[in-house]
Amino acid sequence: MKKENIGTVLLFALGVIAAVVLFYIDPISQNEAYHTFSDRRSFMNIPNCWNVISNYPFVIVGGLGVIYFTRNNKLQMSYLLLFLGVILVAIGSGYYHLFPSSHSLIWDRLPMTIVFMTLFSIIVREFISVKLGRLMLLPLILIGLSSVLYWVYGESGDLRLYGLVQFYPMVAIPIILIFFTSKYTSGLEYWMLLAFYIAAKILEHFDSEVYEFLGFISGHSLKHILAAMGLYVLLHFYKKRSDELEVKNFKASSGSYSLPKQFLPK
Repeated sequence: MKKENIGTVLLFALGVIAAVVLFYIDPISQNEAYHTFSDRRSFMNIPNCWNVISNYPFVIVGGLGVIYFTRNNKLQMSYLLLFLGVILVAIGSGYYHLFPSSHSLIWDRLPMTIVFMTLFSIIVREFISVKLGRLMLLPLILIGLSSVLYWVYGESGDLRLYGLVQFYPMVAIPIILIFFTSKYTSGLEYWMLLAFYIAAKILEHFDSEVYEFLGFISGHSLKHILAAMGLYVLLHFYKKRSDELEVKNFKASSGSYSLPKQFLPK
């Protein structure tokens, strides 16, 4: 059996298993203790200051991405949308950490679903099918946003669908990277992004332990910084990929290089 066929079977099986688990487990409600972070220091009248300002790297990375893809028309709108979502994450997360509560958490989670779903559609289009990735973009974003709205407005305040929106792409992406081959990339940038994401989640989990050990910054604040670093690495690879295309275009125009039919998704 070809690698792609194995990957397709695994992705389908993962989706079925996730749907079954989602159906059979009890509704998951928001734990109010989640809003109690270890570092609650204020500075310059900013409550929870370091958890708030540690979101600024997202603004920088998202802004750089938006500027780059606004000027560069070689890539599709989904890449621009990804970095617009990163800016929205900074705004939503910053607002949430100013006033941590389940109500403000909505504005943290909504933009995160845009980033998760857009990134997933980009990986599908680069490794499986450009057409499929393009068709999946809007439905995936709507599913992500709906998962948060279902938590907020559903009768039980259920987080199961939101959990699926986070869980499935993070497990499906390594399967795609292993079993499918891209015309556009080796996938190194996505493996590095996953590594940064996993490290960030570990820091988030050990928020108080990290703060107790370091004394000046908490695990949750470091989570923001590390996640932004992973996205910056991704942006760097996107730029490098585009620069390589420009060089190949130049060589092709001078007759010294045979340009491949496709280098980036169209």
